[in-house]
Amino acid sequence: MCGRYVISSPPEALRRLFGYSEQPNFPPRFNVAPTQPVPVVIRDHGARHFRLMRWGFMPAWVKDPRGFALVINARCETVLDKPSFRNAIRRRRCLVPADGYYEWQASPARKRPFFIHRRDGAPFAFAGIAETWTGPNGEEVDTLAIITAAARADMAVLHDRVPVTIDPADFERWLDGDALSAADVTALLVAPRQGAFVWHEVSGAVNRVANDRADLIVPLTAEQAAAADEAERGRTTMRKKPQPSVVRPVADEDDSRQGSLF
Repeated sequence: MCGRYVISSPPEALRRLFGYSEQPNFPPRFNVAPTQPVPVVIRDHGARHFRLMRWGFMPAWVKDPRGFALVINARCETVLDKPSFRNAIRRRRCLVPADGYYEWQASPARKRPFFIHRRDGAPFAFAGIAETWTGPNGEEVDTLAIITAAARADMAVLHDRVPVTIDPADFERWLDGDALSAADVTALLVAPRQGAFVWHEVSGAVNRVANDRADLIVPLTAEQAAAADEAERGRTTMRKKPQPSVVRPVADEDDSRQGSLF
C-alpha cells in the first residue's frame, strides 16, 4: 500500500521527466500524507498538464463527504469493477510523481518505518486515478487515489501490497483515456519488477505528519534501531503498570445546577 511518500526532485527535473507545459515551483516534501494537496500529471486536449489534487479519492456521487471513508489506495484487482472507481479508471487516469515512499513493518518491539525508493535513485510515477467532486454550493475538489498491486517476493517482506508504478515509456499509454480503454491498460497494473526498488529503515520521526524534513529518509543505524526498540519496550512496560485511582470531588447540591468545565 502507500500511505506516506516523498517528492524531493527539483521541479524542473520533474517537468522534463513528465513533459508537462506548466513551470510550477514547489518545495521538496519528505512526508506527504493523505488529505494534502499533491502534484499530479494529467492529459487534457492532447497535452500533459501539472495539477494539484487532494490525496483522498471522492466519487462524484457522494453527497456528504463527512460520511464517506477516506480512500487513498485502489486495488488493481477491483479498480475496473468497483462503482466508485469505474469512471475514473476509464477516463481520468493520472500520474503521481514521487521519489520514494514509506512502509511500516511490525516487529516484536514496535512498527518499524522503512523508506523505499528506486535502486537507481531516480524519480518515478505512481499510477493514479482522479475524480472531481462537486459540493452542494458548486465548489469543486479534484481528488485522487494511488493504485496498488500484490507485492512480488522481494518486497513482500515489508508488506503484501505495493503501489503500481508506470514506466516513462508507458506514460502516454496510461494517461490517454480517450484512445485507450481501461481494459487496454490493465497489463500495466502490476507490481514493480523484482529488484527495481530497495529500502532501508528510518527514524520513527516520520510517524508524525508534522515532521517534514530531509533527514526523515536518512538510514537508521543498527545502534539507533536498538535504542528505539529499547525505548518502545520501556513505554510498553509503563503502560502496563497499574495507574493510581483518581478520586473526583462530588459537586455540592447547590453547585449541581450549574455547568462545569471539569
